[in-house]
Amino acid sequence: MRHTLGQRFGKAYRLTRPEEFRRVSRRGRRISGECFTVVFRPNRLGHPRLGLAIARRHVRNAPQRNRVKRIIRESFRRHRPALGAWDIVFTSRPSLVDKDRHELFVMVDRLLREIESCDAS
Repeated sequence: MRHTLGQRFGKAYRLTRPEEFRRVSRRGRRISGECFTVVFRPNRLGHPRLGLAIARRHVRNAPQRNRVKRIIRESFRRHRPALGAWDIVFTSRPSLVDKDRHELFVMVDRLLREIESCDAS
């Protein structure tokens, strides 16, 4: 299935370098949910970017860890038009272990809606 370019999670929408993660974590605003801590900071790119830090100690099994990342990326993709120009980093918390797919989608959506309501200026 082909996606339109606007729907893809291309490199332009990712935080990739360690210094990008550090910049967000040092000076960003922080919100916490049951399973994630999210740190976000305005950027000058005109669009949001996403970084993921899902700890192996919180989700031991690689396929489960990848499932969590897919859920976050999919929610980010859906919310991207309304997010504004933020660099966003999702970090896992220990309670992530026993959550199912639906619960994770609900939690991630709630956190992203909270970011949407913040002013990026």
